[in-house]
Amino acid sequence: MRPTFFATLSLAVAVSTAHGQDQRDDTDIVALSIDNQEQLDMMANVIAKADGRAPAYTMLSDPGHQVIDRYGLFNPASKGLPHPTTYVIDKRGIVQWKFTEVNYNIRPTNEIILAALSRLADGR
Repeated sequence: MRPTFFATLSLAVAVSTAHGQDQRDDTDIVALSIDNQEQLDMMANVIAKADGRAPAYTMLSDPGHQVIDRYGLFNPASKGLPHPTTYVIDKRGIVQWKFTEVNYNIRPTNEIILAALSRLADGR
């Protein structure tokens, strides 16, 4: 099992672009969204058109926010959107790094996420 980077959709797009090929080969990137599968498919098409290739990560649909609720990320003040959150989960399924913010506009930078992935790869 490879390390997993788990984030909201927009972060997965940014990190998959910045993530080096060696790291991509050893990391699963997963985006979770409250959008239904049809909306995610439309988003994948928009990304593919803009990037010239299909997204290099898995997009998961959670319209009933069951997974989001399980992680305690549901934000009732935002019409059902979760609090933006990023996890780095090791090969054993243990969360090694987490970033959660109530302000939807504040996100960790690619460099911060890549540093968390690098620390995991280095065994720190």
